[in-house]
Amino acid sequence: MHSLIWSSSCNLPDHGKSTLADRLLELTGTIDKKAGNKQVLDKLKVERERGITVKAQTASMFYTYQGKKYLVNLIDTPGHVDFSYEVSRSLAACQGTILLVDSSQGIQAQTVANFYLAFGEGLAIVPILNKVDLPGADVEKVAAQLENAFEVDTADALAISAKSNLNVDQVLPRIIERVPPPVGDPRAPLRALLFDSWYDSYVGVICLIRVVDGEIRPGDTIVSSHSDRTYEVGEVGIMHPEQTPAAALQAGQVGYVACNMKTISEAFV
Repeated sequence: MHSLIWSSSCNLPDHGKSTLADRLLELTGTIDKKAGNKQVLDKLKVERERGITVKAQTASMFYTYQGKKYLVNLIDTPGHVDFSYEVSRSLAACQGTILLVDSSQGIQAQTVANFYLAFGEGLAIVPILNKVDLPGADVEKVAAQLENAFEVDTADALAISAKSNLNVDQVLPRIIERVPPPVGDPRAPLRALLFDSWYDSYVGVICLIRVVDGEIRPGDTIVSSHSDRTYEVGEVGIMHPEQTPAAALQAGQVGYVACNMKTISEAFV
């Protein structure tokens, strides 16, 4: 199985990235297609009330393209300027990002800031113009803005409407074609990047990681490079989009680890 890790991070609030995430989760069968799907990955109360993403969320999707099965890892990150750190630490785990722009508004200051965060990480950037069904949409004008501001080739940029599902089926094929797979050695000793964590009252701290080399399984003993503390792995799995246990996480995968951490301060990000 081929694995990809990408982010929808170079976007502003209201440019439609959470809606696009909903459509992709439906398209891949990760969630049931129903009218009630709205901001599925925005789980905090403030996110749903204000319609913005505050905390990065991850979802793993299985998708078959040209006869090959892919594990596509989506990291949905905030677009608001106040959460740039949340964006930057998530980008460190990615191979590519969507540059999603509202075709009725064009690029704005935070678009520029997030673009250069991704550019600085050397990520593959996939330009997509959203909301092309709005009366004020001007695809050609916004495409020209992207080329002038970022020197991004928009000759074959996708023009979509996440809300109406227009051309959304072309997004994952484009990502597979443009975003390189993670490079890692599955036979090497474990190396993993911790890029997020949260506290669970039943199992303690849950760590969200990208496995760089090797693999990690329940029962393994791991060492924090920050504190030199050792931990025994209790459970590993993927976010699909909720916690789904797995036998192992291998090089190139993004998933969660429960390893009996007691306090969130131990999970140094």
